[in-house]
Amino acid sequence: MAPAKKGGEKKKGRSAINEGTQRIRKFAMKEMGTPDVQIDTRLNKAVWAKGIKNVPYRIRVRLSRKRNEDEDSPNKLYTLVTYVPVTTFKNLQTVNVDEN
Repeated sequence: MAPAKKGGEKKKGRSAINEGTQRIRKFAMKEMGTPDVQIDTRLNKAVWAKGIKNVPYRIRVRLSRKRNEDEDSPNKLYTLVTYVPVTTFKNLQTVNVDEN
């Protein structure tokens, strides 16, 4: 009988990438309160940068709530998740930006 899989083991292949993007989507839904989440192409490239198996442990993102221009969409708002490149993750602060 094979031992049970523990939480610290690495996922393989596409499931690792899918779990990374699912976590980003889940985080954005929770923080912004919109069920519709769109991931920017630069963020997708940053997640895929180290290959299919080596998903980055941390990634800095910017969340922005936008008005949905699509008339037949059930949601009035959506969240756009963009990539923010940083050199180090030490001493980072949360910044709220007001766009007018």
